[in-house]
Amino acid sequence: MTANARGDRSPGNADVVGMWVTADGHIRQELLPDGRYDEARGDRRSAYTGRYTVTGNHIDYVDDTGFTATGDLRDGVLHHEHLVLYREEEPS
Repeated sequence: MTANARGDRSPGNADVVGMWVTADGHIRQELLPDGRYDEARGDRRSAYTGRYTVTGNHIDYVDDTGFTATGDLRDGVLHHEHLVLYREEEPS
């Protein structure tokens, strides 16, 4: 079973929608509610864009060029290939 982040609200699919950033802030990956993502690297906006699907705590990415990658959400931290990203909290 695959679903976009909010399109399938069935139990067991992690809610990953939002901004995820590396500890140094160099990489910013926004996971959008429509199953698209937009990743910035340093000053390069939209360095990578594509779509993603969520199965449980696992994320499959397909870049618009066809490149594929995976990620896993563990203890509130997104492990995306060799990257470790943290959810950016929205100001209260």
